[in-house]
Amino acid sequence: MSTLILFNKPYDVLSQFTDDKGRPTLAGYIKQSGVYAAGRLDYNSEGLLLLTDDGQLQHQIAHPKHKEEKTYWVQVEGEISEEALQSLRKGVELKDGLTRPAKAKRLAEPELWPRNPPVRYRAEIPTSWMEIKISEGRNRQVRRMTAAIGFPTLRLVRVAIGDWQLNNLQPGEFKVLEVASPEPTKRSPGADKKRPSSRPTNRHKKPAAKSKSNPTSRVRKPQKTKR
Repeated sequence: MSTLILFNKPYDVLSQFTDDKGRPTLAGYIKQSGVYAAGRLDYNSEGLLLLTDDGQLQHQIAHPKHKEEKTYWVQVEGEISEEALQSLRKGVELKDGLTRPAKAKRLAEPELWPRNPPVRYRAEIPTSWMEIKISEGRNRQVRRMTAAIGFPTLRLVRVAIGDWQLNNLQPGEFKVLEVASPEPTKRSPGADKKRPSSRPTNRHKKPAAKSKSNPTSRVRKPQKTKR
């Protein structure tokens, strides 16, 4: 069995246990040793962060190749339009390439804890909420996606990673679970066998030339004697 911790990361807390700049870290909340974050959540984002003591489980949760779906509730500046949501569903062009299609829909304002510090609103500009589900893990991806479609993110809360959900955890609270360890990755048959050389071989190569010397050449002729 493996240990899995579901943690509600507060705003302005790093997803790591140390920081040379003195910023708040996980060490201020989680005292259990031997666990590490499976993936990360931006410093100024809130919500679900998973930690585990199992390296293979950590890899399974965090690595993009496993396509573990992550669910975010996002407050944006402006009234989100269906056209903008459709852009997210098709994929958004970012500086590091086109994103995978996301699942996106409008969301009524959810009941969440007050953020500290509070979100800065502009009185003349309305805000709206949406739910976005992605299976990638690029740096600040959701924020960059909403900005690319013209709706800057004001607040970002992750509420689920795969089947694990935030539920009623409050900022700074966590829950410890014991879960089945993932099956070891199976190696393909013959993976440990020595690979054949990639250098071309000449099957019709002539045999190495034999030495020019022969047995008879080694026999010394008798020397003539003077009479």
